[in-house]
Amino acid sequence: MSIRIAFDNPPEFYTNLDFISGRVILLLHRHETIGNVIVKLEGESHTALTLPPPADRDDYYRHRPPGTGIGNVVTENHKILYRVFQAYSDDGTGIPLQPGQHEFKFNFKVPLNNICHDGKAMGSLLGLGGLGSGFRTMDGTKQLMLQHIKATLPPSLTGFPQEAEIRYYIKVTIQRPGFFKENWRHQVGFKFLPVEPPRPPKTSQEAFARRPFTFKPRSLTHQRKSFFASRSSTTSPLEDPSQMPPSIEMSARIPFPSIITCNEPLPLRLIARKLAPTTSRDQQVYLTALEVILVGYTHVRVQNLLNTERTTWVIVSAPQMSPPIALFENPAHPVDAEFEIPPTLWKTRRLPNTVAPSFRTCNLARRYEIEITLTLSWGLPTPSTNPFVTQKQLPQSITLPLKLSKIDVFSGISPPRELLNSVITNTITTTTTTGPARPPQLPQRPTPQQQQQLRPPVDPLYPPQLGTASAAMYDDAPPSYDEAMADQLAGPSARPAYSGVTAENSPSTMPPEKS
Repeated sequence: MSIRIAFDNPPEFYTNLDFISGRVILLLHRHETIGNVIVKLEGESHTALTLPPPADRDDYYRHRPPGTGIGNVVTENHKILYRVFQAYSDDGTGIPLQPGQHEFKFNFKVPLNNICHDGKAMGSLLGLGGLGSGFRTMDGTKQLMLQHIKATLPPSLTGFPQEAEIRYYIKVTIQRPGFFKENWRHQVGFKFLPVEPPRPPKTSQEAFARRPFTFKPRSLTHQRKSFFASRSSTTSPLEDPSQMPPSIEMSARIPFPSIITCNEPLPLRLIARKLAPTTSRDQQVYLTALEVILVGYTHVRVQNLLNTERTTWVIVSAPQMSPPIALFENPAHPVDAEFEIPPTLWKTRRLPNTVAPSFRTCNLARRYEIEITLTLSWGLPTPSTNPFVTQKQLPQSITLPLKLSKIDVFSGISPPRELLNSVITNTITTTTTTGPARPPQLPQRPTPQQQQQLRPPVDPLYPPQLGTASAAMYDDAPPSYDEAMADQLAGPSARPAYSGVTAENSPSTMPPEKS
């Protein structure tokens, strides 16, 4: 016997509103009797942290769960996605299958938002199966005891062993009637990248980080030897314009709101502004080194324990620029004149495909910053081994750090235009009318009394299996306006390259949950 899950035309990764369809392929080598074939679409956000000593976190130990001690690991697992599809149902007695290959089709549609924030949806999952049915379902009571937020489904994420990961996968359970027969189970993972939120309209505003600086004055006096005279002359730097230190302000700018896109170059501008007049080319300043780093901060939460992991991606690294870039080559440039550094170093450098978009879910969040390091030199850099260069003539260098905070990284997957229009229309209608906008009409659901009348009597000692006529009925929570509109739309077609989970089917590195 072997079980395999085959996707229909799988993309590099799935996103919101995508249809995930495929087949469960069962290969039998002998006659078997099976029951229901249940396929589940699941997503988990799993975190784990080690408990600190009591002296460090007295507040945590004042409210810590029973049974935990120093050095123990606490975990928190959120079922951010949970959908069930019955690929095959029997009449309660089982269906005999001949040896050979058998296929069972399934089909899901990925929603926009996570499910764990919805208490009604979690509560409805309690009645998904029956005691003794042999079909394991998610225990919604555990999710109801955790802190949740409503947000778009987060991207697949690994790289933090024993601490945090976000995974998505398809699970299949094939029930086998019989007291001593174990159900067959199989699962396969897939990558997920969410659609980006609606982008704000473009403006001419820019977010910036700037730093003014002035080089140190050179030696107060220096001697000049005349070829025809042996006497020496002394000149003050105030009398010699070439000895006055240059004063410049460096700034890094990106369009505001501060948004960059996965797998696209940085919309960065580096600008130098002249703060003091110059009268000689000897006061020339050169950009000799440049480094641009994208810094990601992953915030991990388990109960009231918090930890932040720092990850860096080098976008530009030019420790020795050849040739250096001269700033304000013309001494006649007035004060407050600006010089933009040519973006040739970074305009073709795309973000690595391992950069996940910014997100925030119940127990994990990711935010970004851009750190820029500039090295400038007063005077053209010369080799230090040159015997004809005196100490006075050595160039003076300075290193300036610039930081752009609160950077949002978008996935680059635009939501369907129909969904954006529906959101805008719903927002305008809500703000211009006295009452809330009416969502799309949903089909009426039977009342609990009607449901009870439709169900035949069931012996509590022998509950029916899922899918039979006497099985417990369950309903999903009513969808929001955006989700109701999204049900009518297909997933976006254009999407960038994304690595995310490098081995989505590798074993999990997270510690087991404690019951």
